[in-house]
Amino acid sequence: MECMKIDLHAHSTASDGTDSPSQLVLQAYAAGLAVVGITDHDTVDGWNSAAAAATETGVRLVRGMELTATCHGARVHILGYLFDPENEAVRNHIYTVQASRENRAREITERLAVDFPITFDDVLAQAAPDAVLGRPHIADALVKLGIIANRSEAFEQILSSSSPYYVSQYAPEAVDVVQFIQQAGGKTVWAHPWARARGKVAPDSAFAELAEAGLFGVEVDHRDNPADTRPALADIVKRCGLARFGSSDYHGTGKPNKLGENTTSEDVYYQLIDGTFAEVI
Repeated sequence: MECMKIDLHAHSTASDGTDSPSQLVLQAYAAGLAVVGITDHDTVDGWNSAAAAATETGVRLVRGMELTATCHGARVHILGYLFDPENEAVRNHIYTVQASRENRAREITERLAVDFPITFDDVLAQAAPDAVLGRPHIADALVKLGIIANRSEAFEQILSSSSPYYVSQYAPEAVDVVQFIQQAGGKTVWAHPWARARGKVAPDSAFAELAEAGLFGVEVDHRDNPADTRPALADIVKRCGLARFGSSDYHGTGKPNKLGENTTSEDVYYQLIDGTFAEVI
C-alpha cells in the first residue's frame, strides 16, 4: 500500500505566497500530495477558497495559520492547525499582528526610499488585495524595480534583521500562542526552529517550555534547518515527547521550496487531526 504524501506547511496569496489558495491546492494535487496544509501568516482568509478546491480535487486540506511570536528574544513561528477561527484570542491576534505588519511595511519602505527609488504603492502592487503585508512583498517590489535579484538575496542583504532598514513588529510570547490555539481547539507545531540563517534562534530549553505549555510538534525536516543539525534536533524533540514534522514551507515562485520536498508521516498526521475543533476538508 502506497504511503500518503503529506505536506502541512504552505502559503498562498492570502499572505506571501504567489499561488491563490485554490491554485495552491491544485499545485498540491499536481505534486501528488494526498494532504496539504494552508498556513498563511497571521490570517485565515484563504481557508474557504482552498476548501472549495480541495473538495473538487480530492486533496485533503488541513486548515492552519503561521503565527508570528517571540521566544527568549528570538522571532519564532508557530503553526496552528484546525482551531476555531472565531475564537476571541485568535481574532485579537490576527487583528493586532496584521496592523503591526502593515505599519512595519510602511516604515521599512520609508527607510528604503531614502536610498532607493521605491514607494509604498510599489509594495502594495506586489500583494494580492487584502493580503497580509510582509517583508516578502517589499522584496518583490525591490526585484520588480531591479534593485535586487530575488527574494532570497533581499532577505540576506537589504531586508535582513541586521540591516539599517529593518523594523521589528509586534509578536506575542510563543507560550501564549501555544496556549490560546489549544484553547481554541487546535494544535501547534514549532516551524523551522533552527533556521539560523534567518537570525537569532531560541535556546534549546524552549522546547521543554513550549511542550509543557501544550506544543504538539516541531518541524524537524525543513530546508532551513541545516541537514547536519537535524539528528540533534530530532533527539530533543523525542526527549520532550513532541511529534516530528516535515514540511516544504512552499511559497510558489517566491521561494525555491517545492511542495512535498519534506513530508510528515501518516501516524503523526492522524495524531494531529484527532480531537481538534475543525475537521480536515
